[in-house]
Amino acid sequence: MKAAVQTGVRQFDVREVPDPELPEDGVILKVTACGICGSDLRRWREGLPPGVDGIIPGHEIAGEVIAVGPKVQSIIPGDRLALGPDIHCGRCWYCQRGLFNLCDHTRFLGITPGYPGGFAEKLAISGEVLANGVVHRVPDNLPDEIAALAEPCSSVLASHIKTNTSLNDVVVVIGAGPIGALLTMTAKARGARTFIIVRSERRRQLIARFQPDAIIDSSQEDMVARVRELTHGLGADIAICANPDASTQEAAVRMVRKGGKVVLFGGLPKANPMTTLDSNRIHYGEIEVIGAFSYHPTAHATALDLFARNVIPIEKLITHQFALEEINLAFETADRGEGLKVLIKPGG
Repeated sequence: MKAAVQTGVRQFDVREVPDPELPEDGVILKVTACGICGSDLRRWREGLPPGVDGIIPGHEIAGEVIAVGPKVQSIIPGDRLALGPDIHCGRCWYCQRGLFNLCDHTRFLGITPGYPGGFAEKLAISGEVLANGVVHRVPDNLPDEIAALAEPCSSVLASHIKTNTSLNDVVVVIGAGPIGALLTMTAKARGARTFIIVRSERRRQLIARFQPDAIIDSSQEDMVARVRELTHGLGADIAICANPDASTQEAAVRMVRKGGKVVLFGGLPKANPMTTLDSNRIHYGEIEVIGAFSYHPTAHATALDLFARNVIPIEKLITHQFALEEINLAFETADRGEGLKVLIKPGG
């Protein structure tokens, strides 16, 4: 089969590799769609971990089952599945309490060495992944391209569940990439008034299709002052930082009202993870600062259901699709920020 193997900084080698072996307790998936995630882009820019010669990335996956191991009873050939990357251990303190996203021993498809991802024509899904991973059937009315996007939407849904986003809220999303767009769509679906912060005219044009209540260009105006103006001086109820920029985390604390919530959704670069927040404002204003990472597997099933019921206009997120052989061009396109969600179609 063909697979895209990352071999270095900003470099994929599309090559023939052996077909995956069918696990007795697993299945073989023909991959039909796999999205490029921000974490894929970071790995592409930074290169491989020490001691790793090559890896097949990709973890926003959808496809069709083409072979089933003899110990599998609940899946048959022809079933369509959508996957997320997380594989929890099921044994640690966090897993025993259902906090699977905080598992001490999580492995990730397309990220952890030894767990190849979806930038390939086929993928073996082991019994370990079926039991402790994120795997759900695709609703009949959903194309695979849409089903693959259940993965990034899952962490977005989990974030809004943490903040209990509701009809009365003003939500500011800082960051206008695919995740920022998803955060805006889901906030609107929960009835909130939504503002989104962009940094360029191109991003303003792309984000306009999701019809936020306001688009604020931070390259042209003070984002905090503008949020205050739009809320008649009160401030936002919720500010979500969906980018790797520490300065926006500091701004988020200043733009929410007393009793407001700041969500640190996007991680900072590992080489420079520190930020500075106004402790007195957090203290005297009783502001909540919330970390948000990954999701419970049920969020993935919820995302698929929301897509099937057209609750979220997810099709607007996809701006580019490429064949597997074009993966270097696809990553360059995503890196330039020319669109929003870029998909790889290993099935052609």
